[in-house]
Amino acid sequence: MLQSILIIDDNQDILNLVADVLKNSYVIVKSTDAREALTMLSSVSVQLIISDVVMPGMDGFEFCKAVKSSFEHCHIPIILLTAKNTLMSRIEGLELGADAYIDKPFSPRHLKAQVANLISNRNTLKDYFVNSPLVHIKTMATVKADELFLERLNDIIIRNLDNAQLDGGFLADALHMSRPTLYRKVKAISNLTVNELTNLTRLKKAAELLAAGQYRVFEVANITGFNSPNQFNRIFHKQFNMSPSNFIKNQSQK
Repeated sequence: MLQSILIIDDNQDILNLVADVLKNSYVIVKSTDAREALTMLSSVSVQLIISDVVMPGMDGFEFCKAVKSSFEHCHIPIILLTAKNTLMSRIEGLELGADAYIDKPFSPRHLKAQVANLISNRNTLKDYFVNSPLVHIKTMATVKADELFLERLNDIIIRNLDNAQLDGGFLADALHMSRPTLYRKVKAISNLTVNELTNLTRLKKAAELLAAGQYRVFEVANITGFNSPNQFNRIFHKQFNMSPSNFIKNQSQK
């Protein structure tokens, strides 16, 4: 599935040029107005934003600040693309949370590489978390707001592993947010559904207990809410490509 990119520039020619450079590799969403683009983010899921800086009304700096200050959208990487290439303007953009700064006129090859690297780096963080038994959930966070959100979400899941009501609705209520907001945020940060993230958190808690060496496998399975040791063994192996006993053995050799 292709990643989606939102491009914002009040100059239609430049907007189309940037879109043409990237259209073969990504789904492109375009806007000539930053305020309109902010509204679009509520209904369109994008994995990266490219914005001009000098625009009428809301400029690129204001737009960047608005996105990075928004809980729902702060995880989205932003590239500022502008002819305003002084050192102070670069510093201002980066201080507002921009992830990269590219000067106009730009090299299409440079733009493609920067876009690919930002998206790839985010995906690498997600894959590292998903495939590593002892890597904490906050590893996926790229901004402080997301780190705090993920730590809080993780804490609620861990404290309710034996709760039969532990699902998306329960978590949304505990976090004081709507289900759609929770589902979108979790999907955007982790590329997992809420249920998938909950189950993975359960497995990671199990790995933590196994690594501590204080419990046997069947005890860990019970503590972390699995129906049986066999179910736990099967799911653990499927997720981490090793059995719980092999995981313990690997940990003891470190």
